[in-house]
Amino acid sequence: MTGRISREFIDELLVRVDIVDLIDSRVPLKKTGSNYVARCPFHTEKSPSFSVNRNKQFFHCFGCGASGNAISFLMDFGHLSFVEAVEDLAAFAGVAVQMDLAGKEHIKSAEQSLKKLYLLMEQVAGYYVDELRKNASAINYLKSRQVKGEVARDFLLGYAPDKWDGLASQFDQKLLIDAGMLVVKDDGKVYDRFRNRIMYPIRDKRSRIVGFGGRVLDDSLPKYLNSPETPLFHKGKEVYGLYELLAKNPKPQRILIVEGYMDVIALAQYGINYSVAALGTAASHAHLDLLFRFASELVFCFDGDKAGREAAWKAMDAMFSSLKDGRSCRIMLLPEQHDPDSLIRSEGVDSFIDRVESAQVLSDYFYEHVSRGLNLNEMEARAQLIAKVKPYIEKLQESTFKELMSARLKDLSGVKKVAALENIKFNKELSNRKSIGQEINRLSSSRVAIALLLQNPGLAYLVEKLEIDWAGIEFGGVNLFKDIQRLILEKKILNSAVLLEYYRDLPEEKVVKALAVLDLHVEEDKIDDVFSDALNGLLKQAREVEIMRLQVKAQKEGLNNEEQALLVDMLVGK
Repeated sequence: MTGRISREFIDELLVRVDIVDLIDSRVPLKKTGSNYVARCPFHTEKSPSFSVNRNKQFFHCFGCGASGNAISFLMDFGHLSFVEAVEDLAAFAGVAVQMDLAGKEHIKSAEQSLKKLYLLMEQVAGYYVDELRKNASAINYLKSRQVKGEVARDFLLGYAPDKWDGLASQFDQKLLIDAGMLVVKDDGKVYDRFRNRIMYPIRDKRSRIVGFGGRVLDDSLPKYLNSPETPLFHKGKEVYGLYELLAKNPKPQRILIVEGYMDVIALAQYGINYSVAALGTAASHAHLDLLFRFASELVFCFDGDKAGREAAWKAMDAMFSSLKDGRSCRIMLLPEQHDPDSLIRSEGVDSFIDRVESAQVLSDYFYEHVSRGLNLNEMEARAQLIAKVKPYIEKLQESTFKELMSARLKDLSGVKKVAALENIKFNKELSNRKSIGQEINRLSSSRVAIALLLQNPGLAYLVEKLEIDWAGIEFGGVNLFKDIQRLILEKKILNSAVLLEYYRDLPEEKVVKALAVLDLHVEEDKIDDVFSDALNGLLKQAREVEIMRLQVKAQKEGLNNEEQALLVDMLVGK
């Protein structure tokens, strides 16, 4: 957080705000026992599975798995960035956001530069709209595509004149270069990037114009041209049409992902206002995570030709990386020789909507694709199927969906125990030996000790009094346990919500959140005893394992001086 919002301020803010009061102001809660419950705001359900715990300052949905602290709730509920969520939380608490002192001037300068670029892009869009009104060829092109005036207005469609200096003669050249609107030649001369093209402003979810797409009026190449990467525009993180979609419906039932700008425009012509398009690139994990903030179902629409089918398969990587319980994807392949525009004109709106709603679910499409051409009566073909499927299932987050996909593979292959799918690691980066997530599931004492420490940070001071010599102590999750212990003592953390914030976006975050919401059914006055029993059991077990290892090594190859001293200390301690 250096150079941005002060870490100390975030910690204090999470302590100051009661998560129950925060969530209740947006989702009415009902007290049940020691928790507060409601129907989950992040997925559709008939009975409440969304729980908020005042002691832990944490929420968790047992239906879709959503969980986190007050900042996480605001990010998910309001579709906000981290910084936006902290700002909203500060406003709720009635305090001003505090920045790191060293970074204030840098931030102020950067914010002023971005404001200038956003203002420039708004002015450029206005310039293109004015130019469209003057150009008969551009107007006739839009009429030929049957684009209505109100749709052109809603999407701010414009026209870049066939001039080398249309923009360069109107606006500040340095800002135009920074915004990617001018091309700089080797000799230092500049010219307009977009010329003689219909212009499609690309707006972020806050309505700010971050880039442009341009389409030629004829068949010349390149047909489409997009803004380059700039401080405002990152094509791997933005989609075309999202702002316009949310303006029509902030909570769409589903989002249709199409291939181009004109597909989005054409569908909007017919009242289908829930489509977006990736910006000249395949849909990425970042794209899908962005879209899943607003809808639980995504429908991918591809042309039915060979290129469309190949594009559908290429999208599998991003889909599998983004899927978890409560999210779904469908695949809609159009008839050959059709795009969304031509198909909706040919078949009508109702028929097109029927195609969207009956699009093939991801699991059926996936297994149909990987099984094509394989004779599953043959052992070799079944082995080939497993080899094809395994990398994709490994991408899935731990979930019921992952279990069902694995079960289907076992059914199709006839192999009831696929070794490649047993004990798939929770997170390969947590340990250079075995995944902490896998070990915690296997070692209940470790699971209990780490969960209790996360849920009751004050236990770290109990551990500190034990003055444990960690040399040679190994058990499942030991590195995570020691890291949590270190954080609590160094930062003087006594609040679970604050503690979890330190793991945001780290490899350990998923395991930490899972253990933070784990209900261990331990009575309040028994927490210290249960924690001590679990920890003492782990330490004893670890020492016994290490003693055995050293004794075996002593017999086979001998011990060095350090190992001999460690073995003596452990035997004496035993």
